[in-house]
Amino acid sequence: MTEYKLPEVWQWNEENPSKSGNRPTAGSRFEQKLPVGDAPLQLYSLGTPNGIKVTIMLEELKELGVEDADYDLYLINIGEGDQFGSDFVAINPNSKIPALVDQSQEPRLEIFESGSILLYLAEKYGQLIPQDIHGRTETLNWLFWQIGAGPYIGGGFGHFYAYAPEKQAYPINRFSMETKRQLDLLDQTLAQRPYIAGDNYTIADIVIWSWYGRLALGNLYESSDTFLDVASYTHLMEWSKRIAERPGVRKGLEVEYKELT
Repeated sequence: MTEYKLPEVWQWNEENPSKSGNRPTAGSRFEQKLPVGDAPLQLYSLGTPNGIKVTIMLEELKELGVEDADYDLYLINIGEGDQFGSDFVAINPNSKIPALVDQSQEPRLEIFESGSILLYLAEKYGQLIPQDIHGRTETLNWLFWQIGAGPYIGGGFGHFYAYAPEKQAYPINRFSMETKRQLDLLDQTLAQRPYIAGDNYTIADIVIWSWYGRLALGNLYESSDTFLDVASYTHLMEWSKRIAERPGVRKGLEVEYKELT
């Protein structure tokens, strides 16, 4: 392997005409008109770990009897670059899914980042977040933990283990170690209580299960459950399987996306 030499000033030299290609610049790349349905909530997303957080949340709200949690769900195909269209970027300038519009608000309210969306929905409907200061704070502790820790699983471990063009020992070992540390943290936490933030199921469980639960169940990266020996995290495994059986979770994974065209 050729040793990498750091340049004095980094330059991007990989022109990619694809709408979805990585670039060191933000902003829209083409004009786009997103469809808008009649439901109060308009969700533009994809079935990634971050995307399913919101569909699970909305289906859990429906299971709880929240009647005005109706939503239209549109597919943002990140492989085709839909996230860089002008209408989507107007909702989320960071060009990442998911993005939500609440058109029951006047003017309509645009929300991006999965953690922000779940917190918004929990507070809007008064569900899946404790009202007491201790329970609420513990739930937010874990919500923000996942937002900060998740990139080690996706962009770190997942990228170098499953997607990088060649296997490299250093990054795989580095991110495997951190991933296992995080799995051990969750396992120790769940040894003390049935849900992530305490005795009750909350948005903390939704955001963490969407990444770590699915990783534990072998549903993120092929054979990664064996590679990481996730079966050894017995409390995490029990929680992961229990959450997977919830009707709202199952429905949130099975939702149908409407095409943009």
